[in-house]
Amino acid sequence: MIDLHGALLVSRGAHAFLTGASSLLALWLLYRMFSRLRRARWVEDTPTSKIRSAAQGLVELVGQVEAGGHPPLVSPLAGHPCLWYRFTVEELQRRGRNTEWRTIERGSSDRPFLLRDDTGTCRIQPGAAEVHPRRRRRWEGNQRRPLGQRAPTGVLGLLGRRYRYTEEWLQEDDQLYALGWFESRGGGRDARAPEALARRIISDWKADYPSLLARFDRNADGQLDAVEWERVRAAAAVEAQQQMRRESTQPVVHTLARPPHKGLPFLLSDHHEEDLGRRLRRQSGWSMAGMIVAGAVAGWLWLALLR
Repeated sequence: MIDLHGALLVSRGAHAFLTGASSLLALWLLYRMFSRLRRARWVEDTPTSKIRSAAQGLVELVGQVEAGGHPPLVSPLAGHPCLWYRFTVEELQRRGRNTEWRTIERGSSDRPFLLRDDTGTCRIQPGAAEVHPRRRRRWEGNQRRPLGQRAPTGVLGLLGRRYRYTEEWLQEDDQLYALGWFESRGGGRDARAPEALARRIISDWKADYPSLLARFDRNADGQLDAVEWERVRAAAAVEAQQQMRRESTQPVVHTLARPPHKGLPFLLSDHHEEDLGRRLRRQSGWSMAGMIVAGAVAGWLWLALLR
């Protein structure tokens, strides 16, 4: 047994568990404190760009969300028409004399939607985003999935299982703040050098060598000589130019998604930019307070070993 400064006697196993858990919690809260603070700095220090003139890479955009021609999504718990949702289902479970809410199901949508400002539209891919929505509803019921199901009443309702539902969503025409990795495709922006494109075309032709021979083997000797290879290269150069012209006429498509480099943020929120920054700083502050408490408990437990 280990004496915790005269306040309590605990077994060595319990002491090791409590010390490890409080130490890990303090380290996690320390990481979260700096992570939230760094995100707040990104939000506050990154200038807002217009979609048409935005640079490639990490950018901040503000505009209205649109479905982009798709029918709206329907949130799975409450049936709200929306463009993005996130939900959690918890069950009230008994452990001895105590009861606690345990998460049994959670999920979110990942269908892309559009962000529009006064210069154009950008396709948002929300699958890996950290989303901070204003719309949030929490309620309780007697069914695992409340939508479209009739809850039991009377004695069955009192004796049945208890569930708690949480749902968040973004609606069409919401004002959205977005910070992520911006890329533009089409309109000749991603065209390669004509020489590289011609080499790729020749490589594709060589994959079907019989067709290549049928097209360029003028003397029918079953192989391509130097003159015939020159014709192949000339034809590939012409094909490359034609392909580049076709690609240059394609409309430009802008996308915002998760950055390819670790540590860069991908944030979506219908909070105002200043409100989002304050929200992230509050989360950082609460994490710091929790880290101080967890660190003090961990230190108190570690000191008990030195007594």
